[in-house]
Amino acid sequence: MAKIRPPVNLRPKKEANDIMKIETDLKKIKETAEKKEDENWEFRSFLKGYDIEVEELDSIVHRLFEEVCRKIDCTACGNCCREISPVLDQEDIERLSRGLGISPANFKERFLVKDDRNYSEGFIFNQKPCPFLKGNLCSHYELRPEACRSFPHLDKEEFVFRLVGVVVNYGVCPIVFNVYEQLKAELWHV
Repeated sequence: MAKIRPPVNLRPKKEANDIMKIETDLKKIKETAEKKEDENWEFRSFLKGYDIEVEELDSIVHRLFEEVCRKIDCTACGNCCREISPVLDQEDIERLSRGLGISPANFKERFLVKDDRNYSEGFIFNQKPCPFLKGNLCSHYELRPEACRSFPHLDKEEFVFRLVGVVVNYGVCPIVFNVYEQLKAELWHV
């Protein structure tokens, strides 16, 4: 598939000494997500056609992710545990049920429902927030599902193929919000 050249409004990369502004106020993040919904989908389309190697884009996202993570403490937030329904696979269910001292069948009955979204074969928690959220922390952190362990998934390879999730999580996770905004600032002029 041929890549589309970026539009003429492409900004030069930011200088290394530029100070990254970090937003952590969840109310502002949610409001901004609503206000910028069309812009975020447009930027997603831009990235899908942007003339850059997948690995190069991954490198930029990974760098931004590291920079943002140094400035945000997830344990002070926990919004993902309040707003997102992670998909649990059989390994997650077995690990959590063992840790809780109950059978996988009992765990499913008490805490899970079949994920009725089209893209999943797994289970999701039967309530929001997560039943194991205490304050902003997971009460079973060492047992948490793989989807929780890897959230917000910005350190994974092939970022360009996971952009729908990024746009969806933009209004939920301060890390996703800030990385996506920084990525816009580096690659795109709006």
